[in-house]
Amino acid sequence: MSPPAKRSPRTFARYVALEAPGWVLAAWVLWLLVDKAGLAPWLAGLLWTLWVAHDFVLYPWLRDAYEPGDPDATAPLLGRTGLARERLDPTGYVRIGAELWRAELSPGCAAIETGAGVRVLAVRGLTLVVEAC
Repeated sequence: MSPPAKRSPRTFARYVALEAPGWVLAAWVLWLLVDKAGLAPWLAGLLWTLWVAHDFVLYPWLRDAYEPGDPDATAPLLGRTGLARERLDPTGYVRIGAELWRAELSPGCAAIETGAGVRVLAVRGLTLVVEAC
Protein backbone atom coordinates (compact mmCIF):
# COMPACT_ATOMS: atom_id res chain seq x y z
CA MET A 1 0.00 0.00 0.00
CA SER A 2 1.45 3.35 -1.02
CA PRO A 3 1.57 6.29 1.40
CA PRO A 4 -1.16 8.92 1.03
CA ALA A 5 -0.40 11.84 -1.26
CA LYS A 6 1.06 14.85 0.49
CA ARG A 7 -1.44 17.69 0.61
CA SER A 8 -0.44 21.27 0.03
CA PRO A 9 -1.29 23.76 2.81
CA ARG A 10 -2.29 26.06 -0.03
CA THR A 11 -5.25 23.77 -0.72
CA PHE A 12 -6.72 24.39 2.73
CA ALA A 13 -5.97 28.13 2.47
CA ARG A 14 -7.73 28.25 -0.91
CA TYR A 15 -10.74 26.42 0.54
CA VAL A 16 -11.00 28.79 3.51
CA ALA A 17 -10.59 31.86 1.29
CA LEU A 18 -13.45 30.73 -0.94
CA GLU A 19 -15.73 29.80 1.97
CA ALA A 20 -15.07 32.92 4.10
CA PRO A 21 -17.38 35.24 2.12
CA GLY A 22 -20.24 32.83 2.84
CA TRP A 23 -19.42 32.93 6.54
CA VAL A 24 -19.47 36.75 6.49
CA LEU A 25 -22.78 36.78 4.62
CA ALA A 26 -24.30 34.28 7.07
CA ALA A 27 -23.12 36.41 10.01
CA TRP A 28 -24.64 39.53 8.45
CA VAL A 29 -28.01 37.82 7.79
CA LEU A 30 -28.08 36.40 11.32
CA TRP A 31 -27.21 39.82 12.77
CA LEU A 32 -30.15 41.31 10.85
CA LEU A 33 -32.43 38.57 12.20
CA VAL A 34 -31.27 39.33 15.75
CA ASP A 35 -31.65 43.08 15.27
CA LYS A 36 -34.89 43.21 13.25
CA ALA A 37 -36.73 39.94 13.83
CA GLY A 38 -35.90 39.29 17.47
CA LEU A 39 -33.88 36.11 16.98
CA ALA A 40 -32.13 35.19 20.20
CA PRO A 41 -28.41 36.08 19.99
CA TRP A 42 -27.37 32.69 21.41
CA LEU A 43 -29.39 30.97 18.64
CA ALA A 44 -27.80 33.16 15.97
CA GLY A 45 -24.35 32.27 17.33
CA LEU A 46 -25.21 28.57 17.32
CA LEU A 47 -26.53 28.74 13.75
CA TRP A 48 -23.41 30.57 12.56
CA THR A 49 -21.15 28.05 14.31
CA LEU A 50 -23.01 25.17 12.64
CA TRP A 51 -22.76 26.94 9.27
CA VAL A 52 -18.97 27.25 9.58
CA ALA A 53 -18.59 23.75 11.04
CA HIS A 54 -20.39 22.15 8.11
CA ASP A 55 -17.75 23.59 5.76
CA PHE A 56 -14.96 22.00 7.79
CA VAL A 57 -16.80 18.68 7.96
CA LEU A 58 -17.20 18.67 4.17
CA TYR A 59 -13.57 19.63 3.46
CA PRO A 60 -12.17 16.06 3.27
CA TRP A 61 -14.61 15.27 0.45
CA LEU A 62 -14.10 18.56 -1.37
CA ARG A 63 -10.35 19.07 -1.01
CA ASP A 64 -9.45 17.40 -4.31
CA ALA A 65 -11.45 20.07 -6.15
CA TYR A 66 -9.27 22.75 -4.54
CA GLU A 67 -5.93 21.04 -5.24
CA PRO A 68 -3.67 22.95 -7.60
CA GLY A 69 -3.37 20.90 -10.74
CA ASP A 70 -2.63 20.90 -14.41
CA PRO A 71 -4.46 23.90 -15.86
CA ASP A 72 -4.59 22.12 -19.22
CA ALA A 73 -7.92 20.31 -19.21
CA THR A 74 -7.01 18.45 -22.40
CA ALA A 75 -4.03 16.64 -20.85
CA PRO A 76 -6.05 13.51 -19.90
CA LEU A 77 -7.00 13.02 -23.58
CA LEU A 78 -3.46 12.89 -24.90
CA GLY A 79 -2.38 9.33 -25.67
CA ARG A 80 -5.86 7.85 -25.24
CA THR A 81 -7.07 5.38 -27.80
CA GLY A 82 -10.44 4.89 -29.41
CA LEU A 83 -12.22 3.82 -32.59
CA ALA A 84 -13.00 5.66 -35.81
CA ARG A 85 -16.79 5.96 -36.10
CA GLU A 86 -16.45 6.93 -39.76
CA ARG A 87 -13.68 7.20 -42.33
CA LEU A 88 -11.19 9.91 -41.41
CA ASP A 89 -9.93 11.50 -44.62
CA PRO A 90 -8.83 13.98 -43.29
CA THR A 91 -11.65 14.61 -40.77
CA GLY A 92 -14.41 12.58 -39.19
CA TYR A 93 -15.63 11.34 -35.83
CA VAL A 94 -13.99 9.03 -33.30
CA ARG A 95 -15.22 7.47 -30.08
CA ILE A 96 -12.88 7.90 -27.12
CA GLY A 97 -14.34 6.09 -24.12
CA ALA A 98 -18.04 6.95 -24.04
CA GLU A 99 -17.63 10.26 -25.91
CA LEU A 100 -17.90 11.05 -29.60
CA TRP A 101 -15.29 13.59 -30.79
CA ARG A 102 -14.62 15.40 -34.04
CA ALA A 103 -11.16 14.37 -35.22
CA GLU A 104 -8.64 15.18 -37.90
CA LEU A 105 -5.66 13.20 -39.05
CA SER A 106 -2.18 14.19 -38.06
CA PRO A 107 -0.25 15.61 -41.03
CA GLY A 108 1.27 12.84 -43.14
CA CYS A 109 -1.10 10.10 -41.93
CA ALA A 110 -3.05 7.96 -44.39
CA ALA A 111 -6.84 7.78 -44.21
CA ILE A 112 -8.28 5.72 -41.35
CA GLU A 113 -11.21 3.41 -42.06
CA THR A 114 -14.36 3.00 -39.96
CA GLY A 115 -13.75 0.82 -36.89
CA ALA A 116 -9.96 1.21 -36.93
CA GLY A 117 -8.10 2.15 -33.77
CA VAL A 118 -6.89 5.72 -33.27
CA ARG A 119 -4.56 7.43 -30.77
CA VAL A 120 -4.95 11.08 -29.69
CA LEU A 121 -1.83 13.15 -30.40
CA ALA A 122 -3.13 16.66 -29.71
CA VAL A 123 -6.25 18.69 -29.04
CA ARG A 124 -7.17 21.83 -31.00
CA GLY A 125 -10.25 23.41 -29.51
CA LEU A 126 -12.91 20.70 -29.66
CA THR A 127 -11.13 18.69 -32.36
CA LEU A 128 -8.76 15.82 -31.66
CA VAL A 129 -5.68 15.28 -33.79
CA VAL A 130 -5.27 11.51 -34.20
CA GLU A 131 -3.19 8.82 -35.86
CA ALA A 132 -3.84 5.13 -36.51
CA CYS A 133 -2.71 2.83 -33.74
